[in-house]
Amino acid sequence: MTDALSARRLSRRGLLAAGGAATLATLLAACGKDDTAKPATGNGSGPWSFTDDRGTKVEAAARPTRVVAFTGVAAALIDFGLDKQLVGVFGETKQADGTADPQAGDLNVEGVEILGNVWGEFSLEKYAALRPELLVTHMYDPDALWYVPDESKSKILPLAPSVAITTARVPMTKPIERYAALAESLGADLSAKKVTDAKTRFDAAAEAVRQAVKANPGLKVMACSGSPDLFYVSNPKVSTDLMYFAELGVDIVVPTKLESGDYFEALSWENTGKFPADLILLDNRSTALQPKDLTAKPTWQQLPAVKANQVTPWDAVPRFSYAGSAPLLENLATAIRNAKKVS
Repeated sequence: MTDALSARRLSRRGLLAAGGAATLATLLAACGKDDTAKPATGNGSGPWSFTDDRGTKVEAAARPTRVVAFTGVAAALIDFGLDKQLVGVFGETKQADGTADPQAGDLNVEGVEILGNVWGEFSLEKYAALRPELLVTHMYDPDALWYVPDESKSKILPLAPSVAITTARVPMTKPIERYAALAESLGADLSAKKVTDAKTRFDAAAEAVRQAVKANPGLKVMACSGSPDLFYVSNPKVSTDLMYFAELGVDIVVPTKLESGDYFEALSWENTGKFPADLILLDNRSTALQPKDLTAKPTWQQLPAVKANQVTPWDAVPRFSYAGSAPLLENLATAIRNAKKVS
C-alpha cells in the first residue's frame, strides 16, 4: 500500500470519513460543474450519457440496467427511485450479526451481490460475473473512486464505465442533486411522491435548523471523532455536511492546525479541550470510539459539553439523498434547541 493510499484510508474511513477526510490534493475544478445527464428514451433503448464530477462524459448505447455502486450510493439511488437496476454493492453493507449496515439505508442487502464489506475488499471475480454496465461511487480525492482499491482498479475499471460524484469541498446539497440527476438518467421518476415527500421533509428540516440557531444564538458546535490515540476535530470548510450546516447558520468549530487536505486537526487526548464547544457532534460509526468507550478518557469527561450531556451522534458519512439526509438535519435541530451555553 502506498503512503498516499495509507493516508487516505486512515483519514477517510478509519477516522472521520466525510466529516473529516484527509485528501492529498485539492479537488478538480471540474468537480463543481453543473453538468447534467442526457436522459434516455422512456424504454431505455436510446443512447445514454452522463458527465460526472471528474469532467468525464460517460456514454453508452442504451441506459445502463446493471449498476454496481458503493453501498451508500446504492442506498441514495434507491431513495430516488431506482431498484432492480442495482445488482451489486461494495463497502460496509452487513453488520457482524448479518443485519444491514446503517449505510445501506433501504437497500435490500439480500437482493444484491456484495463484492466487499470492508475497506480494501472488492471481488474482481464477483464483479465480472455481474456483467456490470456502470460503476458508481463517491469521490473525495481527485480521480479517486471511493472504496475501489487502487491496487486493483486497473482490472476493475475496464469492465464497465464509471461515474464519480464529488462529496467534499461542496455543501451537502450538491452531491444530493448530482445523485438525483444520475438516478433520473437511469430511469428514476423524481416526481414520484416518495421523492417529493422526501424533498419536502428535507426542506422543512433545513428550516428547523435555521430556526433552532435563531432561538439559541451563540451556541458553538464541534464535530469530532475519537480513536484510541487521537482526537479529531473536523473542518466545516471542507466536509460536505458540516459545510451545509454552517450555511444554515450553525456556528461550527474551525480547527486551526490542519492535517494534509485540511479536513481535520488531530489532537492528543491531553489537548481535547483546545476548542471550546457547547454541543458535540460525535462520529457514530463502529470505526470510531463511542461514548461508552470514551469514559476511559479523563480529558473527554472533563469537556463542558460532555459534562452537560450535550453530545449527539453524528453520521460522518451522510447518505446523499433527501430521504437519507433529512433525519440528520432533524436531529441536529433538536440537539441545538435543547442545548445550552456551557463553554
